[in-house]
Amino acid sequence: MKTILSFFLATTLSFASYLHEDIWWKGESLLTFLDKHQISKDIYFSLSKTDKELCSEIYAGVLFQIMYDENNKLEQALIPISEEMQLHIFKDISGVFTLDIIPIEFHEVTEKIAITIKNSPYQDIVETTGNKSLANEFILAFKNSVNFKRLRENDIVSIVFKQKIRQGRYFGVPEILGASVKMRRKTYYIFENPDDKRYYNEKAKSLTSFLLKTPLRYNRISSKFTMKRWHPILKRYRAHLGVDFAAPTGRKIFATANGRVIHKGRKGGYGKTIMIRHNNGLKSLYAHLNSYSNKIKVGSWVKQGSFIGRVGSTGRSTGPHLHFGIYKNGRAINPLKIISVTKTKLTGKKKESFMKIVKAVKEDLDKSITNQDKPLKLENFEFSYKI
Repeated sequence: MKTILSFFLATTLSFASYLHEDIWWKGESLLTFLDKHQISKDIYFSLSKTDKELCSEIYAGVLFQIMYDENNKLEQALIPISEEMQLHIFKDISGVFTLDIIPIEFHEVTEKIAITIKNSPYQDIVETTGNKSLANEFILAFKNSVNFKRLRENDIVSIVFKQKIRQGRYFGVPEILGASVKMRRKTYYIFENPDDKRYYNEKAKSLTSFLLKTPLRYNRISSKFTMKRWHPILKRYRAHLGVDFAAPTGRKIFATANGRVIHKGRKGGYGKTIMIRHNNGLKSLYAHLNSYSNKIKVGSWVKQGSFIGRVGSTGRSTGPHLHFGIYKNGRAINPLKIISVTKTKLTGKKKESFMKIVKAVKEDLDKSITNQDKPLKLENFEFSYKI
């Protein structure tokens, strides 16, 4: 595997180099970024089809890093495309720019916290942890099971969650493994099922009836979802943050669930693309379309099963297919896992396995309240620019 220099090492080799952090602005694309920094677009056009699609995954608002030389010219850049992978643009030993897709280095911790309510769950979680994403995910998790208006001062919330930490900061959306709201006479629990990433109560009953449906009638799956996989032949990491459904040009595509259209238009290597925001922090993406339904407009509401467009091969595509992506609070998840869920209550072996998780997480939640567990201190984590 090719050795990649860290940002830290780069600063020691070039004393005049300096680091700059920036926000990826809405409307920016990798090609416009390369243009801005006078880098040949060949480093993009020489990529494989799936890697070109990954370059379309850069999302507005993400924090990225650039190393500049003494002449204010870009030496290298790290641009996250997901919580697992990032683009690395750098000069090779001959001074030619190269683009690679590499894993993001981060710490991942499992935390237990208990918070006594003073104002509101959202406000108290943010003030205690400084983690707005955790507060958002907590509110969404209990949306269908707890009326937060009934909470009073000194009620207690506890959370067991996984959190990524990158460069001394919270990174990505936390994954809540379980949480509780302890009110006067009753305690409400939610637990994540690792199989489908949905929340269930302690009796293995789903806390939402929200179900997704396959968006089209397809011939075959030409490329499956993978977050991060080492390719033994190519000797590099590959990722594919969606599912490719092979189907003939012109076949109808339907909305996978009720929601509001938030994007209609070209999106880099994805070509003609539609994005729909659904409940429960979910978004769906439909790429490489040939055409759109005349009824689809940004801001319009669509029902599950509504016709939204037709299969095509626009953008960087080797043949007609639908690239279909599902995102949970900005995190790419496997569409095939969540679409396959049709039951609102787990049974049989799935329930048996889930109940073991419930027992362990519930013990952690209750102990967290007893111990009044506090959040971790970010200063305990190394702040570096190591890749």
